Formats: sequence, structure tokens, C-alpha cells
Amino acid sequence: MHERFSIPLRSPDEDGLGGSSLYRASDPFSDLYIPDADVAGAASDLGALLAERGVIDQAQLNNARGVAQKTPGRALADIFLDAGVDEAEVQRAVAELAGMEFARVTADGIEAFKHIERLGYDFCLHHGVLPLRNAGPRLLVGVTHPDNLMIIDEVRHKLGMSVKPVVVCRGDIAMFIEARKEEAVDDSVKVDEIIGDIDEDDVEVVESKEEDLDLEKMAGESPTIRFVNYLIFNAVKEGGSDIHIEPQEKKLQVRYRIDGVMFDAMSPPHHMHAAIISRLKIMANLDISERRLPQDGRIRAMVHGRKLDLRLSTLPTAAGEKAVLRILDTRSIQVDLDDLGFSEDALVMWKNQIQQPHGIILVTGPTGSGKTTTLYASLGKMDRQQLNISTVEDPVEYHLNGINQTQVHEKIGMTFAAALRALLRQDPDVIMVGEIRDGETAKTAIQASLTGHLVLSTLHTNDAPSSVTRLINIGVEPYLIGSAVNACLAQRLVRRICNHCKKQVKPEEHVAEHLAMHGIALDEVWVGEGCDKCRGTGYSGRLGLYEMLVLNDQLRDRIAGNPNVTEFRRMCIEGGMVTLREDGFKKVANGLTTVEEVLRVTESTI
Repeated sequence: MHERFSIPLRSPDEDGLGGSSLYRASDPFSDLYIPDADVAGAASDLGALLAERGVIDQAQLNNARGVAQKTPGRALADIFLDAGVDEAEVQRAVAELAGMEFARVTADGIEAFKHIERLGYDFCLHHGVLPLRNAGPRLLVGVTHPDNLMIIDEVRHKLGMSVKPVVVCRGDIAMFIEARKEEAVDDSVKVDEIIGDIDEDDVEVVESKEEDLDLEKMAGESPTIRFVNYLIFNAVKEGGSDIHIEPQEKKLQVRYRIDGVMFDAMSPPHHMHAAIISRLKIMANLDISERRLPQDGRIRAMVHGRKLDLRLSTLPTAAGEKAVLRILDTRSIQVDLDDLGFSEDALVMWKNQIQQPHGIILVTGPTGSGKTTTLYASLGKMDRQQLNISTVEDPVEYHLNGINQTQVHEKIGMTFAAALRALLRQDPDVIMVGEIRDGETAKTAIQASLTGHLVLSTLHTNDAPSSVTRLINIGVEPYLIGSAVNACLAQRLVRRICNHCKKQVKPEEHVAEHLAMHGIALDEVWVGEGCDKCRGTGYSGRLGLYEMLVLNDQLRDRIAGNPNVTEFRRMCIEGGMVTLREDGFKKVANGLTTVEEVLRVTESTI
């Protein structure tokens, strides 16, 4: 059995946080790590200090300085370590020059197992950091490079709490992590700490037909069940839309997608992988013995009184089965059309289009761009008492009151086109087609629009003008498109600046250049500083960028001539269409998002 590790770091000073005055609790900026004023020259003094103490001789010092001149940017401490100099002496000198404490990781004292688990062993080993224990209001974190302020700040953001760095040896970190990995008994301890606040009834599986299933009755105090409950509960709490459980050769990684961006959540013990996947399959009524083929299922659950649908998808990989849970929360689509982020002009045009008696309206964009939310919000604006509204979807993700929703089943011949033909015999007024994937569905939708129905649908194209050429490419006659299509709406989702920590700063040079290219001159722009409310990212929530194309007679005539997409897009812009990027920069000027977000989700049109 390996020894547990600890560090005796307490000092007699009154705040109990160590001897450096930089970390006094009375300091209003005590949450920040600020090096001493003379630390900038510390690297050059390190060799002299080690030589003075007799750790290295003059030849070693000259050799290290020569290597440093030939490899700019490489830390002198690393050069000494590569040369075989005692790591403890080097790190002790590094700490002294940085005005920080030095500590050895020894026996009986590391208490921050939960924080280590949240960061992940590989993260700690790669970046040379290790949470140690609480020190008053802050967390004591061992670091191997005290001048790497970026990684210290990243640890603070990941853990969501203030930290106090102390200098430790990388060898001690490696020894601790290796020991923890080898001790199988500690794996259960880590899981127990992670799921300590999760009860069996925090997530309840709901049978689709009969009665609620109580997880506690099903499996008692099983750590696997409680851990899976924790994954779901925590993802919902954090506002995640997807949970990714990704096996690798020697570790298991769990990630959440929050506001469209992936975040590392935790690294549970690798030996729990099979149990976690099997538990998810049981919840979704899938075959737990089948591991060679992809499987898809659905879980209905109650999380603290909220009804959720979870779509499970499993995929065999070289390292084992990967699972992805899509969290379908009805509250996420209960968004009013006015709150989606439309500009005033685009909103007026869109509302006018969804009130037309017939024609096709297309919403385009990649997966996860909010097309379904926009369509559902649009259906919510319609009079469901006086109109017969029907949908064809694959799958039916959210159930809407007053609307007839039909599920596609391709294996038995219930395709989009077949379902759409059946709906036309149901006396519809408005039809929503989940996606136009092929020529048959497109032609049926166009025929429906030409016979007096309003048809809403989605396409996977990059911009609004491309949807016209996409319909032509899948076999629809250009003259039919010109007659049937009323409007195309392309959209993307960007993260919204956190309202709790937003502030104005002078724009950087590249930001000012992008704004100037779109005719926007700002002395200051809004950014998110990062706080506990937004997990330190500076963003909270999302809003849409929209490119609205309404077809006029001139564009309809041009469509009949089968234009190429570049020419057609140019005509649309000349006709006054606001592009996705232009709409994004207008939202930057209004303080809703940042230039970086707009550049992340849009492509240049200039």
C-alpha cells in the first residue's frame, strides 16, 4: 500500500496562509497572485543563487546560460533540471526569487482530492499543478512554474475559487499521481467525494408508458447509479446541452457542452467506464450486451421536479464505447420570438413572413445553430385555435400543445416525403418539415406551398442565398423555387456577454480593425471579465445572429436562370441583405457579444 501524501505548510502568521505578505487576507486584492517587483529579473539571478549555495559549479552555470541563449523562452530552471541538478534545491531557489513558499509533498495532508479530480490527473501532470488543501478562504495549489500566471488563472477558473500558489517539485506531483492511479481502493474514495451531495432521487427515470421508476428501489446505494445521476444533475445545473463520456486508453474523460462550447468536467476512474455505459443503456432500454454497433435511445427523467428528455447515442471507438447524452429541456425552447436576438428590422420581416397564407420559409444553418428553437418560437406566435398546424420531425424532440407532431420512421417507409403527403390529406394550414434532405421531400414541400399551404422547414447550408442553389442541386426546377420560396433565414448562435461581470475596455488593435471594416468606430467595447456566475468564461447564455433574405421579383427572375451561388449572393447583398457577420458586429456595437465570438461562428464575406 502506498503512503498518502501531505505537505506541512502552516506558518505562524495570523491569517494561516503562509508568510508572504502578498497573500494577506486584509489585502483587497488578495485573490490575485502578483509577483514581487523584482521577479522579472529572477530568471537571470537563479543561476547565481544556486552557485552561491553550492548547488552548481561555475561550469554548470556557464553551460546553462549558453543553452538559454540558444533556446529563447526556455526557463533556466528547466535547463538546470535537465542537467541533473537536484530539483528540490532548484525549486527552493525559484520560490525564494518569486517571493513565494516552497513545499515538499510528503505524507498525510493532501485533502483536495475533489479538486484534483475536477482538474484531472493528466491536466495536473502536464501543467505542473496540484491542489493541496484549503487555506482559509482559498485553496492552496502547488505549482512548478510560478511565473506561469495563465495556468494559475485557469486553475482558478476551472475550480471556481480563489487560489494561493506555492512552489513544489514536478517529481513530487508525478509520484503522487502515479500512486493514486495504482491504489484501486482510492478510486471508490474519489467517486464518493464527487457524488457525496447527490441523492438517489435527484434524477428519476420516467417510463414512457406506465409509472415512475425510483432509482433507489432499482439499485439501492450503487455508486455507479449515483455517479450517473451526478453527471446528469450537474450538467443541468451548469446549463449544459450535451454530456460526452469519452474513453481513452488509460483514462475516462467527461465533458459538457455549455453555450455551444466544450468544457472538461471531470476524469472518473477508467475502470468505471463499462459500468457507466451499461447504466445509461439500462436507463434507455438498450441492449447492454451489444458493444460493437452504435445504439440510440431515449431517457425520460425528472431532475428536481423538472421533466427532461435525454437522447442517448453510443458509438464504438478504439478505446471503448463513447456515449453522448443530449439534454432536451422544454424550458430551453420556450423562448419568445422577440428574445432570440433578431434586430428590429429582421424581426418585423420574419413576423410578416410567418403570417403569409402560403409559400415556403427556410431556416438554414449547421447543427446546433438554433433552427428548431426559431421554428418552435415561430409556431408559438401562430393562432393554434384557428389554424391546423402539423409537423414532421426526426425525432420529435419537444412536444408542443395544440400542434400535431409526426415522427419519421425511415425503416418502415415513413419518410419525410411520405409523412408530408399524408399530412396534405389532413386539411393542414401550416406544415413544419423538420428537414429537407432529398429531392422528393423538397418537391412535395413545394407542391404543398403552391396549393395554398404555408410550409416551414430547415436546410443545412452556410448562408441564406445558398439554400436556393441547394434546392436546385437536389433536383428542384429553378422556376418552381422562384414561385414557392418566400424567404430564407440563416442563423448562428454566439455566446452572450455575462451581465454580472461585463465591463468596457479599449479595443485591441485587431478588434478595432474588424469593427472599422464594418463601419463601426468604438472607443470602448464590452467584454466579460469572468465571475462565478459564468464559470470564469465571461459569457452566459446565447443569442442568435441572423441573415434574412426575402425574395423579391428581381431575385425570383434571377433564380429562374439558375444562378451560381457567388453571383446570387452578390445580388442579395446589393439588394440590402444584412449578412451574418454584419449582424454580429452590430450586436458587438450594442454590447451583446464580442468580436471573437462573431469571428468564431461566421465566415468573412468581405
